[in-house]
Amino acid sequence: MCNETRAGTAKPTIRIDNARTRVTEWRFPKRGDNTGWHRHAHDYVVVPLFDGNLEIETDGGERTVAVMQNGVPYFRALGVEHDVINGNDFECAFVEIEFLDR
Repeated sequence: MCNETRAGTAKPTIRIDNARTRVTEWRFPKRGDNTGWHRHAHDYVVVPLFDGNLEIETDGGERTVAVMQNGVPYFRALGVEHDVINGNDFECAFVEIEFLDR
C-alpha cells in the first residue's frame, strides 16, 4: 500500500516491485492488527488468502465489514483514505497487486 500516513501492526512483505507492478503480501497475526491509515495512489487488486472478515475504516470513522473468500480477488480504484483491520480470531493475510504508472 502506498502513501502510508500512520503506521499499523500488520506485516507487509514486498514480493515484486518493478516499473509496472508492486505485489505486497500483508499478514495480520491477530485480531485488531491493521495496515495503518493510507491512501492508494494506484488502482489495485486484493487476493485474500483466507476465509473470514476484514474491517475497513474510512475517514470520518465509518467502519464496514468486508467478507473475504480465499482466492477470490476484488478490484479497488485509487483514492479513498482507509485502514484495514483483522476482524478474525486467527491470523489472516492477503496479496495486494498495485498497477503502477512509472
